[in-house]
Amino acid sequence: MSRPKAASVDAYLADLGDAQRAALTQVRAAILAGLPGADEVISYGIPAFRVDGRVVVYCAAFTAHYSIYPATETLVQALGDALAPYDHNGKGTIRFPLAGRVPMALLTRIATLRAVEEAARQRPPRRAAKKR
Repeated sequence: MSRPKAASVDAYLADLGDAQRAALTQVRAAILAGLPGADEVISYGIPAFRVDGRVVVYCAAFTAHYSIYPATETLVQALGDALAPYDHNGKGTIRFPLAGRVPMALLTRIATLRAVEEAARQRPPRRAAKKR
């Protein structure tokens, strides 16, 4: 689904159809519940949520589903059977059907687990300043 790039998460949501907007509004709330104080940005043309300068979770709406990214192997293993009803392709995407209930608790858990993963990743060491 091609749409113009939005300047903000609010603009992204405003450009969606009613069903998509309703679902993604709930998705946004669930993610923010798991990432209190996260910065909302548009990255790669879709809503993204940053913690400590790093994007932790992305979400996007499509015609019949919405997706959450990235679904790392660690995340998929940690969630186990909770993901069984949903399509996760092994390439970093979890798809949820647009029709039906938004799994708020699961989405909040995904956001929280992704924040833990990102916090555990080692940042490259800073270069030492040259002494003169």
